[in-house]
Amino acid sequence: MARGGFPGMGGGNMQQLMRQAQKMQADMQRMQQEIAAREFEATVGGGVVKATVSGAKEVKAIVIDPACVDPDDVEMLQDLVISAVNEALRMADETMNSEMNRVTGGMNLGF
Repeated sequence: MARGGFPGMGGGNMQQLMRQAQKMQADMQRMQQEIAAREFEATVGGGVVKATVSGAKEVKAIVIDPACVDPDDVEMLQDLVISAVNEALRMADETMNSEMNRVTGGMNLGF
């Protein structure tokens, strides 16, 4: 290959492209760390069950209003907990995808 990089491309353009790629990578890593540190909260059942998860997809808290605890209908409570956790995880995913698209300019890089 000729000195200076790819045919038809000046060496300066390649260096600029590499700098942009490195900046994008650093921005993506920073954004991932920021989102991982954030907490996302979802409530279901009119607010009787609340789930809090981190951006790293760890369940941080489950809060259940004692008034909704019915020993004869444990399945309903289980469904509410699952729904709240899943909604909080969806919120974390949507935020991650949205922020990554902003950083990458909409390029689909598999995040």
